[in-house]
Amino acid sequence: MPGLVSAALAYVLWGLFPLYFHQLARVDAFAIVLHRSLWCFVFVWIVLLARRQWRWLAGVAREPRTLARFAASALLLSTNWMLYVWAVNHGQVVEASLGYFINPLVNVMLGTWVLHERPRPLQWLAVGVAAAGVAWLTLTLGRPPWIALGLALSFGVYGLLRKTATLGPLEGLALETTITAPIALVGLLALGSGSLFRGLAGADVGWLLLAGPITAVPLLLFAHGARRVTMATLGTLQYLSPSLQFALGVWLYGEPLAPERLIGFAAIWTALVLYSADGFLWMRRMRRAAA
Repeated sequence: MPGLVSAALAYVLWGLFPLYFHQLARVDAFAIVLHRSLWCFVFVWIVLLARRQWRWLAGVAREPRTLARFAASALLLSTNWMLYVWAVNHGQVVEASLGYFINPLVNVMLGTWVLHERPRPLQWLAVGVAAAGVAWLTLTLGRPPWIALGLALSFGVYGLLRKTATLGPLEGLALETTITAPIALVGLLALGSGSLFRGLAGADVGWLLLAGPITAVPLLLFAHGARRVTMATLGTLQYLSPSLQFALGVWLYGEPLAPERLIGFAAIWTALVLYSADGFLWMRRMRRAAA
């Protein structure tokens, strides 16, 4: 699958996540994150065993730096999950969407400062317009958007680590969940006094078990795409997810949205149009040069 399509599909699936987490509104956010880690681990390792894909483990065991890198990415991913689940289950889908609107700016900055990518002039204009929109949203919110900033920074750095990782998407996710799964198992047993599903209804248990594939599939798509496109392109595609989350929060779940905040979102969507136009023009120039 082309990297662009893979990354775009991952962001669309993430944009629909509020539909899933609203089914688990009765479950504590911390417990949901623990279940996600555990069942994602089970799902990924079933896939690896079915494909007889485990030789990479020997090499990882001899590389402490690789283990340290994936321990860091696992911590960032768990932090991002915790913030997001808490926000959705406490009626903060719109602010969560703001975090993922900010994330493309983080991607572009990381790509420039760390990977020495060079955004084109129209891309810089798009970043500036989006930054103005984010600043306006922050101002109208009346307080620092801690949830949004935490989501943006944690996933931005996670994306950078996965883009530069030595392992493939499936192996990398397997290592991340192998690091977090024992902690998740102990935590769940402690919360449930020895039971993984103590006090949960049958429907909640079913939704929690589905957390494995629901979590793993978009992460694998993202990791596959992140290794094949620039950080700037990831920044553009990132707008798909918060736009869907924003629509769900306002129109499906009825979260309040002050009219003046629409100015900020309009600026961000304008930035997306500018960035997309730059990508289209750049592709045309490349095709002409190749011809």
